[in-house]
Amino acid sequence: MHHKTIAELSKELAEKKISSIELTRHYLDRIQRLDNKLNSFITVTEEYALEAAKKADELRAQGKAGPLTGIPIAQKDIFCTDGIKTSCGSKMLDNFIAPYDATVVKQLREAGTVMLGKTNMDEFAMGSSNETSYYGPVKNPWNPEYVPGGSSGGSAAAVAANLVPAATGTDTGGSIRQPAALCGITGIKPTYGRVSRYGMIAFASSLDQGGPLAKTVEDCALLLNAMSGFDERDSTSINQPVPDYTATLNDPIRGIRIGLPKEYFTGGLSNEVAKAIEAAIEEYKKMGAIIEEISLPNTALSVAAYYVIAPAECSSNLARYDGVRYGYRCENPVDLQDLYKRSRSEGFGSEVKRRIMVGTYVLSAGYYDAYYLKAQKVRRLIRDDFVEAFKKVDVILSPTAPTPAFKLGEKTSDPISMYLSDIYTIAVNLAGLPGISVPAGFVNNLPIGMQLIGNLFGEAKLLNIAHQYQHATDWHKRIPEGY
Repeated sequence: MHHKTIAELSKELAEKKISSIELTRHYLDRIQRLDNKLNSFITVTEEYALEAAKKADELRAQGKAGPLTGIPIAQKDIFCTDGIKTSCGSKMLDNFIAPYDATVVKQLREAGTVMLGKTNMDEFAMGSSNETSYYGPVKNPWNPEYVPGGSSGGSAAAVAANLVPAATGTDTGGSIRQPAALCGITGIKPTYGRVSRYGMIAFASSLDQGGPLAKTVEDCALLLNAMSGFDERDSTSINQPVPDYTATLNDPIRGIRIGLPKEYFTGGLSNEVAKAIEAAIEEYKKMGAIIEEISLPNTALSVAAYYVIAPAECSSNLARYDGVRYGYRCENPVDLQDLYKRSRSEGFGSEVKRRIMVGTYVLSAGYYDAYYLKAQKVRRLIRDDFVEAFKKVDVILSPTAPTPAFKLGEKTSDPISMYLSDIYTIAVNLAGLPGISVPAGFVNNLPIGMQLIGNLFGEAKLLNIAHQYQHATDWHKRIPEGY
């Protein structure tokens, strides 16, 4: 049962072959038995889930069910959930019980999904390996000695291990796509503004975007239908109609123009990943796609620009955690300044402190123009590269990550090496574009991901092109041993 996709489980629920309560209990049992090997969940909401499953079964009996009614999912622990701990993977919020639901949580609940719990993540979404969490690292189901990617590593690992059919994630510089690639599942980062950020705890406000992780492109399309839409409570939300993303999944792709950025296929890309991506390109050629080389000349500047802009926004956003209103508070402060200093130094982990310090520096008087303003100008150049590219091609194809998953602890002492693991994903966030990662092969039993990048609000086309690839291959059907 747990090997089935959302689409398959939805059909079984509709045909009354299984109830949502039975399905929910099945997945809760798997989490209890297997998650001690992975550490993918921070909070399991058994009572909450069974109550939601009961309501879903009642709706189905009344003929009021939709495609997601009764489907179990997990929420990344960055989305506020009313009455349930929302920790962001940090000691700072270990005692924080959210007083309201994030829009994404509300929309998925109204679509009939059943939340099983909150998944582990890099602290405040800062990390590429899910090793910065206060609750300990998440492990990759394909090999527990390796990282699952981050920051949505808990969501990706839980889906890959079949502990849940799907989960939400957030993507600031690749944090949906990179863990999807490293865990052998599908994940999509929508256009900036397509999914509401209300109730999604902010890391870098101009970059963060929520999206789904699931086994297949079809499942991601079903979830994105429910997650997308305008939200007046989010000032960055775009008021634009949302298409049915499942309606065009099976459209033929003959004649589609796929661009290959020459800058993405140079030094730093492992030979094994390059071979897997070349094989994927050949599959598209068989389907009648037209492959063209393109150039994104400012790609090399994306990591540097990102690691000025993102820490600057993080420095501003995390200033609210001061030990006064909510979150962690140090014991016995001698005065207000001591309260601020010790609450923040004890409540935040080392990677969060590093980024706050960098961000505060680049925003400070005398350095703003030299660093932050210049990074924003580079961001515009990166965006312009994509504008030019999309005059020639419909989508852009690249690796999702330069290598398969790396070992736990391998890069924790070398932040620059860790940052470079997002080199193919960061530019997409800087430009606000949609991107999807799908499984495209294996190296030493570790998954490899292929990334497709679309133009603004081009999610339907991305999902269509990725879905056709999954029709032609079976990489997404592979399951880690023991799960």
